[in-house]
Amino acid sequence: MVFKRLLGSLGVGGPTVDTVLDPGTARPGGALTGQVHLEGGQADFDIEHITLELVARVEAEHAEGESEGVVAFERFAVGGGFRLAAGQRHSVPFTVTLPWETPVTELHGQHLGIVLGVRTELAVAGARDKGDLDQLSIAPLPAQEAILEAFGQLGFGFRSADLEYGRIAGTGQQLPFYQEIELTPAPQYAHQVNEIEVTFLANPGGVEVVLEADKRGGLFSGGHDALTRFTVGHHDSRDWNAEVGAWVRQLTERHGGAYAVYGDHGHHDSHDHGGHHRSGPGMGTAVAAGAAGLAVGVVGGMVAAEVVDEVGDFFEGDEEDEG
Repeated sequence: MVFKRLLGSLGVGGPTVDTVLDPGTARPGGALTGQVHLEGGQADFDIEHITLELVARVEAEHAEGESEGVVAFERFAVGGGFRLAAGQRHSVPFTVTLPWETPVTELHGQHLGIVLGVRTELAVAGARDKGDLDQLSIAPLPAQEAILEAFGQLGFGFRSADLEYGRIAGTGQQLPFYQEIELTPAPQYAHQVNEIEVTFLANPGGVEVVLEADKRGGLFSGGHDALTRFTVGHHDSRDWNAEVGAWVRQLTERHGGAYAVYGDHGHHDSHDHGGHHRSGPGMGTAVAAGAAGLAVGVVGGMVAAEVVDEVGDFFEGDEEDEG
């Protein structure tokens, strides 16, 4: 499904813009290709530049609670410097490289509830209009997919995914937000942890994997969070089930966190947010885990429908903000 709007972008009789992404999913650090289709208005216009902007719906925690907003995290100039005659149709093909930390939106075709978009900005005669917004689908890198598959094989289930504004200290994070994939614990860990959150921070050399466990409290102690980090290569060949199992054991045996998480409103260490369940809205329906990993199936098709609703709300809200 494509979410877009065609505008008389610069007033009545102005040119319109429609960006069409090539079919299929892109991957972090990979190419995003497509074409920007322009149609001239009732007069000739000088197209100064055409810019693509990557945007994401991000959650932010602060003293008053939690809020959501749209964050632009990359811009690409893909054309401009030509005259568009009245009624003329003109297409501008593009190939741009996505940031390595671009969030993953789907796993084996199952939507994770992450909402990304590509917004097209047209500059004509000193005026700018963000006139087209399209949904962006991102598949995981091989190492990311292998790690998630291993969690599924070990009995963990998908709970939700979201984007959190802030930075994870001690990592090479580049974007102003990070993705959390929240997993329900495998039965053998259910007495130790409420959930495990997985964050991937990819870069040209590999992937940093940050794991956070929301640990259950014991008879004489309260619950707390533990954080640990691992690094893998893009093309590592490992026994991922054994590797991830060792990671989980190391994580559940830790006391306290080694890395602090910094947000926009000061910082908190890993003990401060043990009571928060940071899940994306509408994503409580779990994806069944089994032989094919985390994305075997969706219960009753509810997740996909909810995601579509969320995407629609996101794009509609964007239009209202600009109107």
